[in-house]
Amino acid sequence: MSEAKNVNPRNGGRQGRSQRRSFEQKKGDFPQEQGPELHEKVVFINRSSKVVKGGRRFNFSALVIVGDRAGKYGLALGKANEVSDAIRRGTELAKMRMDKISYKGYTIPHEVSATYDGAKILLRPASEGTGIIAGKTVRAVLEAVGIKDVLSKSMGSNNPANVVKATIAALKMLRTRDEIQQVRGLNRKPKDETTTEA
Repeated sequence: MSEAKNVNPRNGGRQGRSQRRSFEQKKGDFPQEQGPELHEKVVFINRSSKVVKGGRRFNFSALVIVGDRAGKYGLALGKANEVSDAIRRGTELAKMRMDKISYKGYTIPHEVSATYDGAKILLRPASEGTGIIAGKTVRAVLEAVGIKDVLSKSMGSNNPANVVKATIAALKMLRTRDEIQQVRGLNRKPKDETTTEA
């Protein structure tokens, strides 16, 4: 008669250490933004190589940003052995990490600047019809968020990852007039409610 083996039900009936969960298995643990309205943009693709016994082994990383062009965005870095797989992973991870910024209309409410590592970004409001005056890295972020008219200046490092994160840090500092008045405890009355006394 064979002896019964010790089986751990938490590990799916397997002995020893639990197996590492694959990327596909982890996807169900995070809520994802669904819908065809999400705009996807590959900001940068990097290739790295490793010398092994049989030759070189290449790995690719893709920096992807997604957004609904209405204030929501997501940024992620996908890594894989193929470019297409890296882009797909980056897109799926970005959809899991959606965040929101504050702005109204076609441009940003006020001037703002932010720094991330060696990259510094300056954003200024622009009149309607100006368009996005920015480089391709900053433009990808602003288009994904939905800002149509803005002036920008990139100073310091031109590393795409740092420039993107500096742009996002600047956008997170934006506050609308209503949000500032709410923080200060001011009650703004609409213009139609104000009455003039004779």
